[in-house]
Amino acid sequence: MGEIKVSPDYNWFRSTVPFKKIIVDDDDSKVWSLYDAGSKNIRCPLIFLPPVSGTADVFFQQILALTGWGYRVIALQYPVYWDHLEFCDGFRKLLDHLQLDKVHLFGASLGGFLAQKFAEYTHKSPRVQSLILCNSFSDTSIFNQTWTANSFWLMPAFMLKKIVLGNFASGPVDPVMADGIDFMVDRLESLGQSELASRLTLNCQNSYVEPHKIRDIPVTIMDVFDQSALSTEAKEEMYKLYPNARRAHLKTGGNFPYLCRSAEVNVYIQIHLLQFHGTRYAAIDPSMVSAEELEVQKIKLHSSSEQEQQ
Repeated sequence: MGEIKVSPDYNWFRSTVPFKKIIVDDDDSKVWSLYDAGSKNIRCPLIFLPPVSGTADVFFQQILALTGWGYRVIALQYPVYWDHLEFCDGFRKLLDHLQLDKVHLFGASLGGFLAQKFAEYTHKSPRVQSLILCNSFSDTSIFNQTWTANSFWLMPAFMLKKIVLGNFASGPVDPVMADGIDFMVDRLESLGQSELASRLTLNCQNSYVEPHKIRDIPVTIMDVFDQSALSTEAKEEMYKLYPNARRAHLKTGGNFPYLCRSAEVNVYIQIHLLQFHGTRYAAIDPSMVSAEELEVQKIKLHSSSEQEQQ
């Protein structure tokens, strides 16, 4: 077991942040699981969407840090959905249930793809105020598995887990990254056959993002320079799709930087959300934003944009 799983922070998180289960579809078996932390007076929170292997608690370090700074954050775990339209419809119903008109979305890998598809799905009546796309992609064909997407539901759980584990980093990594991988393997083990099969189906089903429908949404693209499941071509495609996006590059972090490089990820999230401070789309409690803090954030923003240009 990795230290991350049994760290005091994780134990504190599990004991203090309420875990909710919500059904919004007519089908009672479709259950959304989520952590909703921070002031409920904030009407435009940041919502985290996990990768294929992830559960809602993989973002525990973001939840603890960001709520400590005054943000409202929600981390989700999806029900079993078999196509993107069905997912988007269910997610819209969940936001309606939570009485959230607009939200910011942080999506990791598959979560990032689903975030883009949801922004596209709601473009005529926008529900997505901004996007942070972490190690994500815009076209499922990059995985070269569109032809097998319709057969995942037939495969036993051990085979599905093997497919997912094939994308995890192999070879030497630093201890914190090793802990992060251990944690994700543990989360993967907690997922049932139908959960995994449906996520892999969504991940590989033939689909792509239509950029003209979401070009006005502020985007930050977060990726890593070391080994991850995302190819260089997939990254380049994202940059082309969002030419005006902010870029948040991490030298290391692998597939799960939110776990093993959480401090850097949390700074980039704050920088992204800074542009909404003082507006009705702020994800932070206004009383938590001091002039000094805003100045510090601006300096961080300036230094990060300088680094991007180097």
